[in-house]
Amino acid sequence: MKTMTLDQMTLGERGIIQGYEGEEDLHYRLKELGLVRGTAVLVKRFAPLGDPMEIVLRGYSLSLRKQDAAKILVSRENQGL
Repeated sequence: MKTMTLDQMTLGERGIIQGYEGEEDLHYRLKELGLVRGTAVLVKRFAPLGDPMEIVLRGYSLSLRKQDAAKILVSRENQGL
């Protein structure tokens, strides 16, 4: 599985959170929002200008700024399974 950042994923793509980059304060905030290691995410849509992006995880939708999404490491989920 290839690791990338969440902001690099495309519309409709699914992935699994692997970890974080950047400052620890952001890590804590992301974890409080439910973005913990091992969580499946789906890229649902992008705002008209591309920022923010909306993802679905744990049964709810969450909007994230791309600058924050760039700090979240994900691996692509196999689409065929």
